[in-house]
Amino acid sequence: MAKALVVVESPAKAKTINKYLGKDFKVVASMGHIRDLPKSKLGVAVEDGFLPVYDVIPARKKVIKTLRDAAKNVEHIYIATDPDREGEAIGWHLAKELGTKKRKVSRLMFNEITKAAVQAALQKSGEVNQRMVDAQQARRVLDRLVGYKLSPLLWDKVRRGLSAGRVQSVALRLV
Repeated sequence: MAKALVVVESPAKAKTINKYLGKDFKVVASMGHIRDLPKSKLGVAVEDGFLPVYDVIPARKKVIKTLRDAAKNVEHIYIATDPDREGEAIGWHLAKELGTKKRKVSRLMFNEITKAAVQAALQKSGEVNQRMVDAQQARRVLDRLVGYKLSPLLWDKVRRGLSAGRVQSVALRLV
């Protein structure tokens, strides 16, 4: 039985990394984001400090169950999502969803999928970078606050299905 669980974003990475780590590790893919802002409402508590309100992505419920089952009997969970703002946020959501009070959770960072890089990352594992998570959340909240309110106007005036989309660059220029 595995002593540690390693969660990566893609099944291809999981298969390769599993070969490098051996029987003491189980490597599972999260398939990217597992939680997001809801599609049918604003999803931002404006009156409560602009806190995002996340829902589990319906298509990921089965993945979360698989991850929870894999995490039940391990001593340590390693979050090995991509080393960027999105990957950090995915890792933060994974840590929240896996109920990590009973076991240690660490963040693995590597920029290449080689045996040496993965093993080196295990030697210097750390924590989820909350600043990167906050940066990703700020981007999503800003996109939602502007885009969610502006997109219906675009549908009415220009064409159905258009999105006001990513607005942080424009907002930064305005500021």
